[in-house]
Amino acid sequence: MARLLLFNKPFAVLSQFTDRGSTTTRATLSDFISVKGVYPAGRLDRDSEGLLLLCDDGRLQARIADPRFKMPKTYLVQVEGEPEEQQIEQLRRGVKLKDGMTLPCEVTQIDEPDLWPRDPPIRQRKTIPDSWLRLTIREGRNRQVRRMTAAVGLPTLRLVRWSVGDWTVAGIAPSQYEERSI
Repeated sequence: MARLLLFNKPFAVLSQFTDRGSTTTRATLSDFISVKGVYPAGRLDRDSEGLLLLCDDGRLQARIADPRFKMPKTYLVQVEGEPEEQQIEQLRRGVKLKDGMTLPCEVTQIDEPDLWPRDPPIRQRKTIPDSWLRLTIREGRNRQVRRMTAAVGLPTLRLVRWSVGDWTVAGIAPSQYEERSI
């Protein structure tokens, strides 16, 4: 039986247990998780929040993180500006990035979700509106969602991973985790 942790990673936390090579002290998983023998299944950038899965089973870890399995990952994305239908369609079809075309993704504009406050908060600008998207990808390139939204003219302000496959962060407070047996 494999152990799986669903962790709601806060903003500014590294998705690893140690911080090597930094001259400043940065928060890591070891500040929040004392369970031994579990490792992150994939990454979530330091400036992103939300669901990070950790497990003690290499095959499960590969199934979650390896792009060839195309595990869907859904993000709630606060972007700068009001998306036009052409920008949404461009995201849906795939976006040309420096490392090639992305796979098509699912994207819809949504009302502002009821999320926990971010610390520090997103800077609000009176003259520039912001919007929210629900975006699901099936690959996991470095900073992919941020690069995709920027490529269509909608820079990301806040990025929250809401789900990976059928696992979701719903009901898990920031800095907390739930353990599941698989």
